[in-house]
Amino acid sequence: MNESSKSQGPAMSLLPKAMRSAGMALFEGGPTGRGVYDSLRDQIVKLDLPPGTPLLRAELAETYGVSLTPLRDALQQLAKEGLVHIFPQSRTLVTPIDVTAIREAQFMRIALETEVVRELAAGIAPEDLARLRSIVALQAGIAQNPGDVPTFQELDEAFHQTLFVAARHVQTQRILRSHAGHLERLRRLHLSDTDDAGRMRNNQQVVEGHTQVVDGIEAGDAARAMDALRRHLQRTVDRIAEKRAAFPEFFAPEKG
Repeated sequence: MNESSKSQGPAMSLLPKAMRSAGMALFEGGPTGRGVYDSLRDQIVKLDLPPGTPLLRAELAETYGVSLTPLRDALQQLAKEGLVHIFPQSRTLVTPIDVTAIREAQFMRIALETEVVRELAAGIAPEDLARLRSIVALQAGIAQNPGDVPTFQELDEAFHQTLFVAARHVQTQRILRSHAGHLERLRRLHLSDTDDAGRMRNNQQVVEGHTQVVDGIEAGDAARAMDALRRHLQRTVDRIAEKRAAFPEFFAPEKG
């Protein structure tokens, strides 16, 4: 099993096979570097590699069993996305979460994803609608299990990817994702409330938001679906101040 496949859990099987094999991010290097990039990015956005973590090239090359060239390609792509800072001839560090980058990514995401939902409300293939319903049903089934955070988060990602896949805007989603690393990290904090009650409450709100989006799409009501999606996406950004206060070590200093 290569490193990129390790990051794809069971929820990703709900995506079409072509989408799973193609990956969901932009990368200009070869397949070896792609695997390293996918693995490192997954660990960074899931905060398994938190802000400030040093990434030592020699250790990474040994861990992944690759030469320095694909490793360099992977790190350069992560640097383009603002997820690592490369100090020439020195070290590479995972960057802190940048609030300005979050707001820019959120603006882009709302603009693009609401347009995707509008198109789907005008017409969606039955199998795509069924796939969205299946994801929501799986989320509802584990929403009251606060210990199953990884699967719930994976299903959340699969839901939003499926919207783009269903609208045949795969490349658009990849471009968006390449700008959304800081937002994805905030979403992980948002979906991982520190207490069980908070996680269950948040999980239920996510399920309700997804249900409202799909209901609007199925009814052919673009305005309803777009409004539901906009409200659903805004919830994460509305908690920036709360999450910064709870995890100050994760965030970049506020700009004056």
